[in-house]
Amino acid sequence: MKATIRIELPAHLSKLAGASREVQVSVEGPVTQRSVLDALEIAYPMLEGTIRDHTSKLRRPFIRFFACEEDLSHIASDEPLPDVVVKGVEPLLIVGAIAGG
Repeated sequence: MKATIRIELPAHLSKLAGASREVQVSVEGPVTQRSVLDALEIAYPMLEGTIRDHTSKLRRPFIRFFACEEDLSHIASDEPLPDVVVKGVEPLLIVGAIAGG
């Protein structure tokens, strides 16, 4: 199955990628965080290492993933994303988290 996934990037990453805030990538097979981020890094190689660690491929601190008004940051990277993301109804939001008190 091939899916076109919408991804909304934070401003600093869209600027780094030279892309608009919302980009689209094609994913072959199961649509998971891993497959979507792999496709994003292939389409925009300058983003490699900015969202996930180069070696471990784990999400970097202060980066969050959202869809369907839910924080998907802590789900397993190979768990399927919600159907509305797979069908292109909603984008996968990549958000720079804010820290502080």
